[in-house]
Amino acid sequence: MGAQVTRTNVWSELRVSSTPKLYLSISPNLTALAMITDALAGRRRGLPELWRRAISSRVGPLGHEAVRPLSAPGTSIAPDSLVPNSPVSGDFSIQAQIGALHDLPGEALVEDLERTFGPGPLPAHWRAAAERPTRWLRGYAGALADVWSTTEPLWKRARPLLDREVERVGVTTVRGGPELLLGAISDRIVYGERGLLLPGPEAGTHELGDRRIVLVPMLAGRDALVLGLDDPGAVWIAYPVPGAESMWRKPVAPALDELSALVGPVRADLLCALDQPMTMSMLATDMKIAPSGLTYHCDRLRAGRLITRERRGREVWIARTHRAEELLELFRR
Repeated sequence: MGAQVTRTNVWSELRVSSTPKLYLSISPNLTALAMITDALAGRRRGLPELWRRAISSRVGPLGHEAVRPLSAPGTSIAPDSLVPNSPVSGDFSIQAQIGALHDLPGEALVEDLERTFGPGPLPAHWRAAAERPTRWLRGYAGALADVWSTTEPLWKRARPLLDREVERVGVTTVRGGPELLLGAISDRIVYGERGLLLPGPEAGTHELGDRRIVLVPMLAGRDALVLGLDDPGAVWIAYPVPGAESMWRKPVAPALDELSALVGPVRADLLCALDQPMTMSMLATDMKIAPSGLTYHCDRLRAGRLITRERRGREVWIARTHRAEELLELFRR
């Protein structure tokens, strides 16, 4: 069975008979899945509207079509094809995941869907994917690539939060208090007398047995939760990393005055505002600056190789370059 990615009022019980063994996986794949379900599939989990619009605008029509099954009413189970490599297995890049989706034969997706949903007709919202599996795989791979092009800079900047979570889980494991940690990683998880109560696709009981529990911190809205209860080697739980809400705000450069002296106050503010790619209209609204003035400053920053401009349909998207990221990092020290 694939990942459970949706909110539900139905609870599954994960029975834990002894002190669970906790492991941590720092993998971007489930962050990307959480972004897709929130920003594209409309299953809102606390992602700020600015990020939701930015991600949605980057994805083409075929990508939007591919993620529609994730927006079906009620509880949704996603086939394993959405996460071709279990987070339990360790590091697996988004690029590798995109490649796996492109390489997966269409009939393998159909088999995956049948294995996920069992005998009988597929749920109505997955039938189009089963009828044209190669098209679905291409569309979902494209959506994943577009989403990650927007999200990857955020993931890189979140490294201190992820490192802190590694330390927190490590200390908890050494001191023997995993139950306290598991009961506090999400408001949607309850540690009861016999183990964990988890939102699931249907009421049921799962035995942890001698499996480990792998925690996968995500950059996602506060209500995001992705679960894997059927992996024979481990149960995995993906949850918002503590402090993730701080990443949605504009970065504040401690030495912003020095940066302003170098590039000018308006351009310094503009670079800091580009926490993720934005359209010219979004940037003008955010900066509260006239479009003509914004164009002038963007021209200067582009000449200095600090931003890029990309036309997508009627919109022009602005993004910081790697050179700009290095400059900002220098003035944050």
